[in-house]
Order: sequence, then C-alpha cells, then structure tokens
Amino acid sequence: MPRAGHPKGDTFNFRIDPALKAAFTQAAESEDRPAAQLLRDFMRAYVERQKRKAFEVEARRQSLAVAKRARNPESDEAKSLKELDILFDEEQLKDEWKA
Repeated sequence: MPRAGHPKGDTFNFRIDPALKAAFTQAAESEDRPAAQLLRDFMRAYVERQKRKAFEVEARRQSLAVAKRARNPESDEAKSLKELDILFDEEQLKDEWKA
C-alpha cells in the first residue's frame, strides 16, 4: 500500500555542537514539534528569504536602468512617466474636490 503524505526525501547530515543540539531539541520538545520538522521549516524560510533578496536586487537593477533611460526626454520611459504624472495630478484634483 503506498504511503500517504510526503514522499521520502534526501538525508542532510551535518555536524553540530552537542550543547546547541541539546538546547534545540529541548526547545523543539517544549513546543511539541519534531526537531527535524523545525529544521525543514527553517530551511524553507531561508530559501524564501534568498529568493526575495534576489528578486529585490533584480527589481532595483531594472528600476535604475529605467530611471537612466527616463533621463532622456525623448525616451519612451520619459514619456510614460510624464503621462503618469498627469494622471496622478488629475487624481489629486479629484481628491481635493471630494474633501
């Protein structure tokens, strides 16, 4: 009969200071959670933080590239930003009339 749930994964072995292992095991037990599950959760969170950091670095790179192109008044970027400024000003006027 096939197992339900997660398929078996790879094993990850590493050395750890005995005092840290004991403290971590005790902390995990105090929350009634398996230490291995906590480690998997920590690993997932770390991977997600790394992905987010890479995303932010790429977004900044693209933003700086667009800003550089927008300095040329004839560029599509400059024209788009001017259109956005006009739309933003129109929205501000609408909000002022509502107040």
